[in-house]
Amino acid sequence: MEKELEVARVLARDAGRILLEHYQQEHEVEWKGHDDPVTAADRAANVMLVREFERHFPGDAILSEELPDDRSRFRKDRVWMIDPMDGTKQFIDRVGEFAVMIGLAVEGIARLGVVYHPSLDRMFYAAPGMGSYVEEKWSTKRLQVSHLSDPSRMIAAMSRSHHSPVVDEIRNQLGVTEHIRSGSVGLKFGLIAEGRAHIYIHPGKRTNKWDTCGPEAILREAGGVITDTKGAPLRYDVEEIRNIHGIVATNGTIHDRIVETTAAIIAAHKR
Repeated sequence: MEKELEVARVLARDAGRILLEHYQQEHEVEWKGHDDPVTAADRAANVMLVREFERHFPGDAILSEELPDDRSRFRKDRVWMIDPMDGTKQFIDRVGEFAVMIGLAVEGIARLGVVYHPSLDRMFYAAPGMGSYVEEKWSTKRLQVSHLSDPSRMIAAMSRSHHSPVVDEIRNQLGVTEHIRSGSVGLKFGLIAEGRAHIYIHPGKRTNKWDTCGPEAILREAGGVITDTKGAPLRYDVEEIRNIHGIVATNGTIHDRIVETTAAIIAAHKR
């Protein structure tokens, strides 16, 4: 997948430049739904990405946050999953934690990923069998999750814009006291992939397939694990575009224990 990775990396940078051009200007914000903003920057980056992926890979399907799901993806083995800007709230608030996210699912499995952080010019990327990397300025580093297994020493990646009492309870049950807050889902996965954090839990159904496809490929190649809150692998060839059973991403050392604790607490809250 060398060509696919090269194209995805180039296009992620191009989309990042579009976002930064808009970042310096006043933002006109629209609302797709409750607590779900969109800006001209999202749309401009999306138009470019969809056009270029269609040009480079005309035989593949595309699922993008800013376009309706026309279900043509069910007729293809390969589907590009695109979020032109993950972390729109941080973009609007002029907090630089937003990212371009590109993933390629093959037969329903996340295989390739690019997460580009334009404000810091940092890029996470991975492809099957090629490893997982972060590139910044003139350096490229291979990513490897931490092997830490003591939850009392673990660090949780947490949402900057959504406080979750359920996640607080899960952390308390596990004994995880430290945390790092970040905007983009992809950047939180990046924290785990580079060993700065160890767990990220999203217990609800607010994330979508384009939020996790690229980041999952990156984290998995770095040695991490991602499932839903029931412990099942994420699939990208299903009708539902939301991750309705949430997500649990970890460095893998005590993943089953974290899932068990998460599932028990979620179940208790439903009673």
